[in-house]
Amino acid sequence: MRIIGIDPGYAILGYGVVDKAPNRYSLVECGVLMTGKDEPMPMRLKRIYSMLMDVIADFGPGAAAVEELFFNSNAKTAIRVGEARGAAILACANSGLDVYEYTPLQIKQAIAGYGRADKRQMQELVRRICGLAEVPSPDDAADAVAAAICHGNSAGFIERVKGAVGDVKA
Repeated sequence: MRIIGIDPGYAILGYGVVDKAPNRYSLVECGVLMTGKDEPMPMRLKRIYSMLMDVIADFGPGAAAVEELFFNSNAKTAIRVGEARGAAILACANSGLDVYEYTPLQIKQAIAGYGRADKRQMQELVRRICGLAEVPSPDDAADAVAAAICHGNSAGFIERVKGAVGDVKA
């Protein structure tokens, strides 16, 4: 199963594509999509959508794991990240991907078994899980890889529940 993970942002959006085989993960590609601070927000959203459509077309994932927003005390920033997240979800949906959403707590629990793991712990575990020599960089890309692994760890359960009770999204 090939999964794209997305760490939403409007200046920097992280993505990570992983292949999940029984009992192992391999990193296919990760990186960031960046927009300029001087670009108007509608153009930034258009570029996020377009660049993510290209990544999806290039790597052909079958599912997307998108990190949900956590509360941000700056309402303007939270709204803009939410808009970028919407552009990313739309790119995934328009590419025919099933989209699954996970909170930061769920991602940490799926990777570290502990919802309060710090960023360094998470990055080191992502490195180990994917068998990498170095932690994926930058941080946004590593966070996106963690989201993809979270879905890989959850997908079997989600499929069993779907089969038992009908359509369910995380």
